[in-house]
Amino acid sequence: MDNHIRIQGSERKPLPNARELGPADPNDTLSVTLFVRRSAIQSALKTIVKEMEVRHPNERNYLNHEEFSKTHRAVPEDLKKIEEFADRYGLEVKEVNAAAGTIVLSGTIATVNKAFKVELGTYEHPEFTYRGRTGYVHIPENLKDIVQAVLGLDNRPQTKPHFRIRRENIETAKQRKTGSSFTPPQVAKLYNFPADINCKDQCIGIIELGGGYRNTDLKEYFTRLGVPVPHITDVSIKGAKNKPTGSPDGPDGEVVLDIEVAAAVAPGVKIAMYFAPNTDAGFLKAITTAIHDTNNKPSVISISWGASESEWTNQATVAMNQVFHDAAALGVTICCASGDNGSFDGVNDGLAHVDFPASSPYVLACGGTRLEGAGQTIQKEVVWNEGEHGATGGGVSDVFNLPDWQANAQVPASVNPGGRVGRGVPDVAGNADPATGYEVQADGQQFVVGGTSAVAPLWAGLIAMINQKLEHPLGFVNPFLYQLQVQDQPLHDITEGNNIGYDSHAGWDACTGLGSPDGTKLLNVLASLSNTGISSE
Repeated sequence: MDNHIRIQGSERKPLPNARELGPADPNDTLSVTLFVRRSAIQSALKTIVKEMEVRHPNERNYLNHEEFSKTHRAVPEDLKKIEEFADRYGLEVKEVNAAAGTIVLSGTIATVNKAFKVELGTYEHPEFTYRGRTGYVHIPENLKDIVQAVLGLDNRPQTKPHFRIRRENIETAKQRKTGSSFTPPQVAKLYNFPADINCKDQCIGIIELGGGYRNTDLKEYFTRLGVPVPHITDVSIKGAKNKPTGSPDGPDGEVVLDIEVAAAVAPGVKIAMYFAPNTDAGFLKAITTAIHDTNNKPSVISISWGASESEWTNQATVAMNQVFHDAAALGVTICCASGDNGSFDGVNDGLAHVDFPASSPYVLACGGTRLEGAGQTIQKEVVWNEGEHGATGGGVSDVFNLPDWQANAQVPASVNPGGRVGRGVPDVAGNADPATGYEVQADGQQFVVGGTSAVAPLWAGLIAMINQKLEHPLGFVNPFLYQLQVQDQPLHDITEGNNIGYDSHAGWDACTGLGSPDGTKLLNVLASLSNTGISSE
């Protein structure tokens, strides 16, 4: 038989407060996703993306889907070895996506246990039951340089939505005059988003890992705003569908928030909803499906789900980060919420943590502010921090190194012991405090919601508008933003407040990044960048 070896970074522990009930039923079937190397290809892609970092959007030569699939796919020899492995162990090849570097195998739990040298069990958590494992995943030695990750063995909920419903409803708040809520167009006006841009040629992809929306809610909501009801396409992944729970304080609130913010600030934009299971394999499949979607072709993707880096296996973060790198090569911008639990990101180990996927160096990480203003005038904007009730995520990555484009941002050393220097989170910010939150409608109810979940679709909407106006996708936008000149004022620098572990100050900080947008100024600066490119200094 094969000599099996560990996949480094694949180790799992039971969830806190979970206990094993016993072995998983050996006759149950499951699907497993293998993420496959593209070694020489990944190196070539890295060179392509690196060159993009110093080029104006109009000078970037993004790969189209056909070029990517033809020249950057997993090699047939590697896939053949995996298919032979599957055949030896009685596993069925269900799907091969060579462009994404994934292959899906299916079999019984007994077969999967033997193939990957794991012991899958049933675990009981106070909130749910899940199929799980401990220790490492193993693969035959002849696959050690080919298979980079094996996902889907463990189906615990991988992420949480980053939104917060205001503790007082709209009417009570108005009576007490405790805070002020906004419609998404009012927030866009405060942030000086460009006017009169019809985003008819743009599609925003939205990743959802639970819940759903009702067309009646959207019709009532957009009609009330006087904004066209967006054209929405649902994409089902691994059997997940648009499935409202009937409770707006559950995942429905996230789904509807994402749609209503993105489509309200970018009128005319098409929306593609990618519904997937809330597992590591489901999340990866959602991202690969979205960036390789040749039907909807989203130019920007909004992600409002995430979890502390410490709650992911290293193999999963490596696989997803590579997919975000692929998105950069394809000219797709990824906007991610940075979390709603301050610099600790909801982990109770006394250490600071940042949220993934916001910590990937190939995404635009979106932090949160408390915004006060009226009309087009911002009266005050500070870091969102309600203490135990929520605060913007941000800090220094324990996984990803400091990117070149962040080298001059004066990212501090981590507050954790050892003072690691790494990728700083977030990159930008926007209104997120529920006390000054967004008026939305879900499950027949109107309410106010905040959280960095609102900031990701807000920025996605702005980028869709800029893409429409420039007639060229911004794609991997981070290098541009970090080289903008302060005197042009395309971003509002937030200098007051903290997220418990880090303080805000002039320039980039680990609470609100470079700041919140002045949409029109940002568009004008990007439109006027010299055709000779942007400096790499």
